[in-house]
Amino acid sequence: MNVAVVTVGDELLAGRTANTNATWLAERLTDRGVTVERVTTIPDRVGDIARVVNEYRAEYDAVIVTGGLGPTHDDVTMDGVAAAVGRPLEPHDGALEWLANEGGYSREDLTNGTGTLPAGSRALHNTEGVAPGVVLENIYVLPGVPAEMKTMFEEIAPEFNGVTTHRAVVVADEPESALIDRLAELRSQFDVSVGSYPGESVRVAIESPDRETVEAAAEWFEKRVESPA
Repeated sequence: MNVAVVTVGDELLAGRTANTNATWLAERLTDRGVTVERVTTIPDRVGDIARVVNEYRAEYDAVIVTGGLGPTHDDVTMDGVAAAVGRPLEPHDGALEWLANEGGYSREDLTNGTGTLPAGSRALHNTEGVAPGVVLENIYVLPGVPAEMKTMFEEIAPEFNGVTTHRAVVVADEPESALIDRLAELRSQFDVSVGSYPGESVRVAIESPDRETVEAAAEWFEKRVESPA
């Protein structure tokens, strides 16, 4: 299963808010064996949201969108998602009933638009806040508030599954350029993916769906590099 994550918010693009949602989602999805192939941040603009979501829903098994849910003028994610799939926004009886029965909000209590969702969508109830999320075709729309997003994602997490990837990291106390030949040999000897990440030392990440292959490759490589003291 391959997934794109789209985070919506002018404050993310301006650097005023750290994009912790993207990091958390990528980690949780990877843990479930899902391949995250795109993480994209876009502004609070209906046209941008519609264009990116429409592109990604055709290209990936699922698109997760976070942020821009609520009653304020810049909460336009639902408008963008509805435009992406060519559906109108309309009051969602299931979302409004849940807010009334579980949240204690009558329709008169809610700010205009709170329970207005794309036609035909499945509502995701917000147990940590008010604004509901939705599932529409292969698009999952979650709140931007981290606590709300995390709780809502855990409710739908079983819908995201793939092949678990095993990982080992070998630290080499050598310049990355000096490891090129040994990294090439590692890839030729073992059916693994390899990434190297330089810093004070070089971290070499070895991954494969097969645990024994990862362990054997890591042991082989570790014997051929200088380890930190």
